[in-house]
Amino acid sequence: MTERQNNQSGFNDIKQVEMSVLSAEHMVGQATRTMDEEQLAAATNAVNDAKEQLHKAMAHETGVDQHFFEMSQELLSKADHQLKEAKE
Repeated sequence: MTERQNNQSGFNDIKQVEMSVLSAEHMVGQATRTMDEEQLAAATNAVNDAKEQLHKAMAHETGVDQHFFEMSQELLSKADHQLKEAKE
């Protein structure tokens, strides 16, 4: 794999993580406003999927700023906490 392909792949991993974190945040917000059981379950799945994608991207060490990974982890942690509070 050339360096350009590797960088492109790393960029795609990061973009995918970014989009899944944003999507999870949106779904959590919607679910906690409505308190609909199905939306809460879908939001939980979205947060878990985003966490999985983040961990995969971190494992690839795509050369991206560590700050991005830390911020993503923090956002997902907050979303996870918000869901747990809503379910209680």
